[in-house]
This record gives sequence, C-alpha cells and structure tokens, in this order.
Amino acid sequence: MKAIYVSLLAAAGVISAGAAQAADESELAKSKGCLACHAVDKKVVGPAYKEVAKKYTAKDEAMLAEKVIKGGKGVWGPVPMPPNATVKPEEATKLVKWILSLK
Repeated sequence: MKAIYVSLLAAAGVISAGAAQAADESELAKSKGCLACHAVDKKVVGPAYKEVAKKYTAKDEAMLAEKVIKGGKGVWGPVPMPPNATVKPEEATKLVKWILSLK
C-alpha cells in the first residue's frame, strides 16, 4: 500500500511540474508578444498553436525557432510573421518545444 501511495505522489509531482512549465512558456509567449497574433486553440492573425503542432514535428524545432526570431511568410497564408529580435535563441527553442507539445 505504501508503494502505491508513493507512486501516486510521484505521478502528481510530475503532472504539476508539467503544468507549471506550461504556464512558464505561456507567460514567455505573452511577454514576447506572441499571443498578440496567436492563440493556443484558434486562429487570430497567425495560426493556432495547436495547428502548428499538428503540422510540424520535433525534427522541425530548429527551423521553427529561427522563424520565431527572423519571421516568415507564405506558409499559413498571405500575412507575414514579423521578425521578433527580442526573442533569444534559447527562448525561441523553449517556445517551439512548448508549441509542439500542444498536440
């Protein structure tokens, strides 16, 4: 019985850590202006993050992180994504990993 209790506590810790990390990435996206044009589950100016997560895989992380910083155009329609030079490479990677986890 004690082993089950310990296992449940460990699982709860992992789940709450994941939720806290997701909140951190969401706050990072907000602070960098990403949420002005994107939302998790609906198209705003740019695609919903869940749609991005459906289209790309972990193999695309580096390319997507570069697009977060340098911007892009033509993939999701005629409206270009402007460059965001305030996002550091490690922040861009963190954001992309979070977005891709939203499947």
